[in-house]
Amino acid sequence: MSDHRTYKKIEIVGSSPIGVDDAIKNAIAECSKSVKNMDWFEVVDTRGHIVNGSVAHFQVTLKIGFRIEGS
Repeated sequence: MSDHRTYKKIEIVGSSPIGVDDAIKNAIAECSKSVKNMDWFEVVDTRGHIVNGSVAHFQVTLKIGFRIEGS
């Protein structure tokens, strides 16, 4: 192992009819199925869908940071 770390960031969008927290957890759970070495996330955007004057769905854009294999 080297004495430094190198990371990459990707952007994903999670969604949920329940809330923002659930949308974040859904996005990270799905991403973890194909991305290894995830270390952190940041929320960069939050939006939702309105139906009949109420929030029907939440969408959260996340940046996921993961360590490059071998660094």
